[in-house]
Amino acid sequence: MRFALWPRWALLLAVMFLFSFADQLPADDDGFVSIFDGKTLKGWDGDNKFWSVQDGAITGKTTKENPTRGNTFIVWTGGKTADFELKLEYRIQPNNDKGFANSGIQYRSFRLSETDPYRIGGYQADFEAGKTYSGILYGERFRGILCGRGQKTILSRDDKGKFIKKVVGQVGDPAAIQKKIKPNDWNEYHIIARGFHFIHKINGVVTAECIDEDKQMRRAEGLLALQLHAGPPMTVQFRNIRIKHLKPTDGEPSQVSSGKTRKIVFIAGPRSHGYGAHEHKAGCMLLAKALNESGLPVKAVVVTDGWPKDTSILQDADSIVIYADGGGRHPLNRHLEEIDKLMKKGVGLVCIHYGVEVPKGKPGDALLDWTGGYFETNWSVNPHWRASYKKLPGHPITRGVKPFQIQDEWYYHMRFRNNMEGVTPILTDLPPKETLNRKDGPHSGNKFVREEIAKGIPQHMAWARERPDGGRGFGFTGGHFHWNWGHNQFRKLVLNAIVWTAKVEVPPDGVPSKPLTVKDLMANQDYPVPDRFDPAAIEKLLKEWNRE
Repeated sequence: MRFALWPRWALLLAVMFLFSFADQLPADDDGFVSIFDGKTLKGWDGDNKFWSVQDGAITGKTTKENPTRGNTFIVWTGGKTADFELKLEYRIQPNNDKGFANSGIQYRSFRLSETDPYRIGGYQADFEAGKTYSGILYGERFRGILCGRGQKTILSRDDKGKFIKKVVGQVGDPAAIQKKIKPNDWNEYHIIARGFHFIHKINGVVTAECIDEDKQMRRAEGLLALQLHAGPPMTVQFRNIRIKHLKPTDGEPSQVSSGKTRKIVFIAGPRSHGYGAHEHKAGCMLLAKALNESGLPVKAVVVTDGWPKDTSILQDADSIVIYADGGGRHPLNRHLEEIDKLMKKGVGLVCIHYGVEVPKGKPGDALLDWTGGYFETNWSVNPHWRASYKKLPGHPITRGVKPFQIQDEWYYHMRFRNNMEGVTPILTDLPPKETLNRKDGPHSGNKFVREEIAKGIPQHMAWARERPDGGRGFGFTGGHFHWNWGHNQFRKLVLNAIVWTAKVEVPPDGVPSKPLTVKDLMANQDYPVPDRFDPAAIEKLLKEWNRE
């Protein structure tokens, strides 16, 4: 299903609406437009028995003498919500001895009744006077609670059509989030809906994050409405309501736009470790060739020897893949501003192996934003060990990938965003204690990682990041041994991730690629073949790995 694009007539109507109320709806520098004039309910439609303007705010109120039978809503008449950001301030007060008051903000929603236009169902950003539900994503007559406070969830269906809500991570501690909410006072709500990825924030704190892969029920567009809840008397108010319509994305995290070929630029670092290791050029050329032969709407190009001399090659990129030595030699270090401009346009970024390590400070902060995590010296470690990925999460990147195990220099104990905000772990395992046998050092150990391994805390070796600007990032710590690209599952996972960051739909069975031979893997390497090299040993590995 392609994410719905507005037809031309709808766009024209939206533009006419904005200009007709230009004196009431000034556009801010950040692109947000006010949709409430602070004085009247012009542009809003609700039952006037309950809705009015008081204190410069849209106000919904029930009393003992004037209750509502069922939840009632006031609906924005300015158009439908599709991809957008909404910011508003709310205040909710219980006018009853039970202390109960509940409300929410409906988006991409629908009318429940032909006879009552004020009964609405759909996605709802919840809030209340209590201490449990503020910030959650609720489905009003629409599958119930879709994402609890502090959670990151993925919604889907099983083979029998049963609805599944899977908690795949945390964006914060529910109690800590509650402490940021001011009772009986004004709070700011921020909703981001891009494709089928939804993020809620209250007072700048992420409260919930959800990816809706339930193609049977999810909605690409719909109404915007404000809720007045049935029950004990209460008052709810909304002010400073501003919306920014975003350029339509290609739908949910696994969708591709019609007909457009996505450009993927590989930046391969200079030669590094010797034959068969850190073969940046050969590795990039293998992956690019697989993508170009996959039948997907992608065009992959490879830049060798580090940062491109002609940077115009990056200007129309949909995703950039960096497979290079990192640390102080990382290609991004001297080009953060250039890359940041591309990231703000929604360009994807993939960092492979040593490419996940950058210096702490501006480069590290940049990777935290762009990909969600990075290798930080004196925090992360780089041992060689055999990881076993027995269980893979439900994500487009893992489509068609079977559980696997393989020896590599799997870095772990990455520095991630606080509370893993916007980050989904993809490869996770508990490294054995032997991986910390070396003395503490910039790359080999520290008290923090030792404490976690002693406690049995699993570590993430690959992760995906979805940014509020629509861009996507992926970090992958494997890739030291060039021969590992011959492992079909290892290679497929990375190919899936690359096309996902370029916003191409990952096929149900993953990105197709032909099995690689020893000859394929020996091509384009930076160093001559050493006398001791034994092709038969590599051939044996390939057979063991890829035995069906």
